[in-house]
Amino acid sequence: MADSDKEADGGTPHLRRGWTTGSCATAATRAAFERLVSGDFPDPVAVTLPGGQTPSFALAVTAAGDGWARAGVVKDAGDDPDVTHGALILATVRPATPGAGLVFRAGPGVGTVTRPGLPLAVGEPAINPVPRAMIARTLDEARAIVGGPEDVEVEISVENGEKLAERTLNGRLGIMGGLSILGTTGIVVPFSCAAWIASIQRGIDVARASGFAHVAASTGNTSEQAVKKLHDLDDVQLIDMGDFVGGTLKYLRKAPVARVTLALGFAKGVKLGQGLLDLHSKRGSVDLAALSSIVADLGGSDELIRAVVDANTALEALTHCRAAGIPIADAVAERGFSTAAALIGSCGMMLEVALFDRNGGLLASTGFRQV
Repeated sequence: MADSDKEADGGTPHLRRGWTTGSCATAATRAAFERLVSGDFPDPVAVTLPGGQTPSFALAVTAAGDGWARAGVVKDAGDDPDVTHGALILATVRPATPGAGLVFRAGPGVGTVTRPGLPLAVGEPAINPVPRAMIARTLDEARAIVGGPEDVEVEISVENGEKLAERTLNGRLGIMGGLSILGTTGIVVPFSCAAWIASIQRGIDVARASGFAHVAASTGNTSEQAVKKLHDLDDVQLIDMGDFVGGTLKYLRKAPVARVTLALGFAKGVKLGQGLLDLHSKRGSVDLAALSSIVADLGGSDELIRAVVDANTALEALTHCRAAGIPIADAVAERGFSTAAALIGSCGMMLEVALFDRNGGLLASTGFRQV
């Protein structure tokens, strides 16, 4: 939902992969269930991932009492800078009321869904659908070996999870009280963009389900806070798209809202105007020669054109243009609008591109226009 399990979509090669919170919760659940039924904890404990892989996990915590058993696994995110790397994922298993089937509970450090728009109903523990399916499958596999009841309560906890959740977008999505238990492949790929794209999509879903007709997608905190102030937006309307403007716009094409603001810094705006849809520095740099052509079209002097071509950064080029009274930011915003509008297509949404300086000051806005 909103944590940083970054799963298989390419990632960065030659880095060690890790395991999602969903995989760890599944392993902990199986170990606790087998202890509840057989009296013994399997250690290590193997689970089957959605892709068919069968990794084994060492247990970090074991405990049991009358009618319950608990096991814990420390999450290893590999070489990914994941906020949940090193977190202790705990599963407590108890018999459930006859006929209840598999019941999920949110223990300490696991959030609860409080807003519509997510793939779970309001009031449900923030344990995503694929981890739920993984847990159901591993319990079936365990029953084939040790037997045991069909009616089971599984409570998932994360040590210090409520504090860790402050470093995620859970609060904005209405997941309160802790982290989400995530995973679609079960494997964390270092520096993958899958989780970020998923968070963008869920943010749009929650805004739509909450009845908001306007969302603002920003490339960073400065532009986000600036556009929030500019349009007096609720946090739910704010989408942290980072460099993934293309992914954001493609999803909005499928799940439209009435009004969309793209809020960017000047350099990111220049890249968007160049036609780039992934604004990361690895995907492309600011084309100062092209920027100088815009300056020429706006009537800039030969001296200014040379200064823009020779600038070290887009910010330096912007400074030269502003000193000369050349409205380069307006022109860049318009070109960014054209790029975004071409991708969205004729969908009837009202689109705005707004550029901000490093202090959150508004440099230019296209205003809202229908695309």
